[in-house]
Formats: sequence, C-alpha cells, structure tokens
Amino acid sequence: MAQDLAPPDQLMQRLFGFAASRAISVSAELGIADLLKAGPKTAEELAQLTGVHARSLYRVLRACASIGVYAEDVEKRFSLTPMAEPLQSDVPGSLRAFAIMITTDWQFQTWAEMPYSVKTGKPAFDKVHGMTSFEYFWSHEKAGQVFNDAMTSNSAFASVAVVNGYDFSGISKLVDVGGGHGFLLASILARYPNVQGVLYDRPVIAADAEKLLAAHGVRERCTIEGGDFFESVPTGGDAYIMKHIIHDWNDEQCVTILQNCRRAMNKGGKVLVVEMVVPEGNMPSPAKFLDLQMLLLLPGCERTEAEYRVLFDKAGFELARIVPTMSPFSVLEGVSK
Repeated sequence: MAQDLAPPDQLMQRLFGFAASRAISVSAELGIADLLKAGPKTAEELAQLTGVHARSLYRVLRACASIGVYAEDVEKRFSLTPMAEPLQSDVPGSLRAFAIMITTDWQFQTWAEMPYSVKTGKPAFDKVHGMTSFEYFWSHEKAGQVFNDAMTSNSAFASVAVVNGYDFSGISKLVDVGGGHGFLLASILARYPNVQGVLYDRPVIAADAEKLLAAHGVRERCTIEGGDFFESVPTGGDAYIMKHIIHDWNDEQCVTILQNCRRAMNKGGKVLVVEMVVPEGNMPSPAKFLDLQMLLLLPGCERTEAEYRVLFDKAGFELARIVPTMSPFSVLEGVSK
C-alpha cells in the first residue's frame, strides 16, 4: 500500500501524478472501458480492436491497473474496476469526456506556465494562448467540442448526485442560470413533475438545449432564454440554481451574478449554488486541485465555507445551509436577508 512506503517513495508516486492522468486519459480516448464491458480482454485483443501497438497499450493499462483503474489477472487480461466503470461512454455520470479533456495539449501547455499564475495571480491560459479560455473555446471548434463534451460529462456526474441529494419539492419555478445544454435542469424536472423550469445561458449555448430537454420528456415544462447573467437573469423564479458557475469568477463578478438573482427572484426565493466546498486544514479533497485548474484557466477559485458565507453576505444572502451529496459537490442554499 502507498501509505506503507517510505516518504521519498510516496513523493516519487506523487511526482508521477501527471503520468497517471495521461494514461487514464489515453485509455478513455481509445474507449477501453467500453470494450471491456462484455468481459476481460488481453492487451493484444484490445490493440486489435483499437488499431494501436499491443505491447505499448499493455504498458499503459498495466500502469492504470496499478492504481485501481482496470485490473490485470494472471492471464494478463484486463477488466473493469469500480474506478474504471465511469470511463464507459453510456453509464450515468460518465467521466469519459472529462478524462479525455483533462490532459489535452492546451491543458498541458497551460499547466507548464503555472509559475506565471503563482507570480501574478493571473490565468496562465491567457498568456499561453493570447486570449481567455472561453474565447479560445468559442474560436477553436475542436477544442471547444472537447471542452463542451467534458462539461456535459462533468454535469452528468454532478447532476445525478444533486438530484439524489437535494429536495426540490416545494419549488414551483426553477431558473437554471448558466444552465448550458440543460442536463441538470432536465434531470430535476424529470424527478419533480410539478416544477416548471427556465434554462438561461448565452444564446448560442441555450439554443442547443432543445433536443436534450425533449429527450428527457420535459421540454413542455421548460422555457429557454438567452442572455448575459452579468446583466440580468429571468424574473419570477422561486429558486435560482447555478452549477459550476460561481467558481469561474472572482468575488466581485460573483456578487454581481448573485445580486442579479436576488433582484429577479420571487419574495421568499432562494439561490442554490452547486460547487465543491474546500475543506479546511490538511483534509484531502479534489476541490484543492480543481482550485489550481481555476487558478490557471479562469479568474475564479474554489472556496471554503467561510469564504462562501462572506460572498453570499456581500450579495444580500444568508448562507442557510450546505447540503452534501454523494459526490465532491454540495448544494449551498442562500436565502435573501
């Protein structure tokens, strides 16, 4: 076990963390988890199905199996493990697209410039690519598709946990601010047939939500509106939900978004912020590494409970409660003061 190793050996394992990420990502690109759904296969069989070099693929999968992603048996056949199952394309909460995105060339190029962000407090992405990350994804079709697929993948992962972890009964009209293609809102409406929804995002993104909402059978209970949440949000909601929105922006920008929600909501309404909450002290958490991603790509950050309380207070909300889910994400519920 890793904890039984001497400190230098444990450090060596941590230093190869980038290699583990890339190996998992390559296996996701090749669709290995999908190919193993029917049962174990050797690297030779998998190589023939994917058109790659068998011995090289074996080395990649052996490394993945050493950290619990796939398992190798005595006959050198590989099979799925609980950690490998989310790499399948068609499982609820699939992380395959996110795994592919996390080690793209534009990611590695940005992470190589971490010292710039540490020195300046500015996103290294802007320095590397000459534009903000969102501008880059809008103007580079392939990268934009990889990013959008990853966000949809991550959304599915978080949405399942949110729908199972938070009680939306009692809400008549739910506005999803920055709702993207609508996976979270569709999942909520499917579970709660008495809720009406409003999907709100930039027009070019919101327009793509039509098919997804229809596929979930909730299109007739949801309106789609395009706009800029820094300017305004749709009025008349009982609750305003934002998933992976607040962490993208600095405190001043977040206060603007939250205040727009406060002005637009019905009396007695609430705001629901779905994010990871950074634990205090030395407790391990993916939020602490996602925070570095935000440091390098965007002006935002992951926040602690105390930091969220301050943020909500500045926007005129009281952080009433934090509802954990069976995932790294929580639902932070704010009520107007």
